[in-house]
Amino acid sequence: MTVNVVGIGGSLRQESQSERALRIALSGAALAGAKTTLVSGSDLVLPFYDPADPHRSPEACRLVEELRAADGVVLVSPGYHGAISGLVKNALDYIEDMRGDDRPYLDGRAVGCVATAHGWQAAVNTLASLRSIVHALRGWPTPLGAAVNARHVVFGPDGDCTDEKVADSLRTIGSQVVEFATSRV
Repeated sequence: MTVNVVGIGGSLRQESQSERALRIALSGAALAGAKTTLVSGSDLVLPFYDPADPHRSPEACRLVEELRAADGVVLVSPGYHGAISGLVKNALDYIEDMRGDDRPYLDGRAVGCVATAHGWQAAVNTLASLRSIVHALRGWPTPLGAAVNARHVVFGPDGDCTDEKVADSLRTIGSQVVEFATSRV
């Protein structure tokens, strides 16, 4: 059985640091044998989540259906003012639509968490927030998470990370998602 890993994150800026980090983490999942799906940038431009409104945009329906089918998830958020971006938070709010599923929320799924920011404080705080949200959604954060300080780590025009230790950590997060999901399947 092929493991399905969904990557969510990035920002509206094309080829942002966080989207590049997400792509590298998903490459680690793919190297471990997973089928990967990227939901990033403009894919995350969704109406504000309203639990009282039963009507969902096609993009929001796609996001929820991708997550329902996921064996594992990778979340990457830029650190805006020491917290996850509104774009990523709003996308995560749509997981509430999975509350009545046989596997509610992210129950039993491995979730890799990565934060990128221009400074350690914002990156570390954002990573801690992502991990807390994953716990609240009944997911299992992978043992390794990454706080990437974009002042010191550069992603080249081809998307590669110039710091091989950081790139290895990102790929390891993706492979840990697959390893955990494989043990659960």
